[in-house]
Amino acid sequence: MFKYLTLLSFVLSISSCFTQSNLTTQSFTKKAMTPELLWQVKRIAPLGFSSDGQKLYYKVNTPNMGNNDFDTKYYEFDTKTMLTREASKEQMLQKNKLISPTGNYQIELKEAKIEKVNGSDFYPDLQLTSAKVYRALDYRHWDTWNEGNYNHVFLKDIKNSSPAEKDIMDGQPFNCPQKPFGGEEDVTWSPDGSKIVYVSKKLSGTSSVVSTNTDLYSYDLASGKTEDLTSENKGYDTHPEFSKQGMLAYQSMKRDGYEADKNDIIILKGKQHINLTQGWDGTVDEFEWSADGKTIYFVAPINGTQQLFSVNADGMTPKVQQLTTGEWDVQSIIDIVNNQVYVTKTDMNHAAEIFSYDLTKKTWTPITHVNDTFYEGIAMSKIERRYVTTTDGKQMLVWMIYPPDFDKNKKYPTLLYCQGGPQSALSQFYSFRWNFQLMAGQGYIIVAPNRRGMPGHGTEWNEQISGDWGGQNIQDYLSAIDDVAKEPYVDSNRLGAIGASYGGYSVYYLAGIHNGRFKSFIAHDGAFNLESMYGSTEEIFFVNFDYKGPYWDKSTSKTYTQFNPMRHVDKWNTPIYIIQGDKDFRIPTNQALEAFTAAQLKGIKSKLLFFPDENHWVMKPQNGLVWQREFYSWLDETLK
Repeated sequence: MFKYLTLLSFVLSISSCFTQSNLTTQSFTKKAMTPELLWQVKRIAPLGFSSDGQKLYYKVNTPNMGNNDFDTKYYEFDTKTMLTREASKEQMLQKNKLISPTGNYQIELKEAKIEKVNGSDFYPDLQLTSAKVYRALDYRHWDTWNEGNYNHVFLKDIKNSSPAEKDIMDGQPFNCPQKPFGGEEDVTWSPDGSKIVYVSKKLSGTSSVVSTNTDLYSYDLASGKTEDLTSENKGYDTHPEFSKQGMLAYQSMKRDGYEADKNDIIILKGKQHINLTQGWDGTVDEFEWSADGKTIYFVAPINGTQQLFSVNADGMTPKVQQLTTGEWDVQSIIDIVNNQVYVTKTDMNHAAEIFSYDLTKKTWTPITHVNDTFYEGIAMSKIERRYVTTTDGKQMLVWMIYPPDFDKNKKYPTLLYCQGGPQSALSQFYSFRWNFQLMAGQGYIIVAPNRRGMPGHGTEWNEQISGDWGGQNIQDYLSAIDDVAKEPYVDSNRLGAIGASYGGYSVYYLAGIHNGRFKSFIAHDGAFNLESMYGSTEEIFFVNFDYKGPYWDKSTSKTYTQFNPMRHVDKWNTPIYIIQGDKDFRIPTNQALEAFTAAQLKGIKSKLLFFPDENHWVMKPQNGLVWQREFYSWLDETLK
């Protein structure tokens, strides 16, 4: 809300400097978002609090297009004086959670060479060979080939001169932090500094890529022994965190192989594992303990947004409460200090900033303002909720994003946005690639349905998509675009469909069944041929659960025939732009090449944008700008 008040104050202040006759439209003209402007937006990343809870540290990354990288500055916010000053990187060590509470030890997270994989490992006389030798799956993951290195937890005595760091994982071929995205959240100290609890999937090779069974392991410093704390649960166990009083909480999914299962908060009371969110029809993103250990605060998707929730952990019957509401996303919780919950918060018109939420007053206070001045000069998109009746009679939320100068008396080209995941929330996020503000700024209306498969609408809605990729959720997309296309301001002759990952799959699938609705498609890193996708992706548990098994299993024939985009290429007749990162091992390059080959051989207007050095995302600034320019050039060419 502060951004809008700031904008109002700005407008009022400059208006006093002009007579009425001088108040022209030009005086107040704001810029529509462009690709070049989007790459000026600063990106904030909280780092945590000092041990006394007084100083909040964060960094700000600013794109540097010339260096094809990001410039980073560090800052310190004082919660007592409410002042911010620039800090050095060295000062960030004051919030290092890897140092033990006693100050005697430090955890170091780094790779250890465990297995022979490279040709030179087997044949030391051939040091220039590029060969790799594998005996099982897990030969590559996300964007990296396995070279026999595993993330491990090392213990270092920083008070006494110890001969060497101790690998508390005993040289085993398992990871902590988990690859590819695990970090410091995968390991924690007990409050008395006597134990380290860490997350690991202690499976290797083929068995590791068909399972999601991570456990929490407790390493006792005195005895050197390790205990599996969650051996009974066969799904994901992650994010261990102790209260200051010594109670352990963690997040847990029940089913092995299902990465998008309901995520619950569990507390360990003695040997009893108590599920605090079992009776609540939602899924948890992340959590933090209150200082008194009686409450856990967490973030979860709800009705097209992400909000702050609480659940009591004081031994009484658990009760989940939603604490915040609004058209925004609470992205993450940084910490709870003096009855203030510090979070990052965003919406479709604004990149993330840090806010505090007062638990007593129920009010928000902005802490950072890194992009305020920038957004004062940007025309804001109009965002609305719309509810559409689906083919099975459900009410579906559809986010509508309109150009800043939207005029209902005009007609606009309109884009159906297909979300990835397939089970990720379509909420008030701010993407630096799939940026709705930028799309609207280029003169497009965006239709973004919360179709089947998205969290925030109950677990049944969330799970329905598994095994039904080309089913009800595709009908949800069509219900949304058909409903919106009836509006007089939508040009039904200029409709496009865009998306990445599962959204890319959706685009490929729609291209074969849309019956002339769309005039243009853009698919980024999408699954095109589900048979070759099954045989080349790296995490087999995902396709096993969502496809309901391999293509040679006759019980899965519907997935690999009716729901397989490549089986509908005979009906392709619409321009399509295909984008792919060569280091994407989740949805590998062959998917894009097969789709582009099909389009070209059918004589369909088509284009391939290929990034040899990008993975499932586009990370480098210059590549990101090329992506944006090509994206809008294609839409201009096919829809305008």
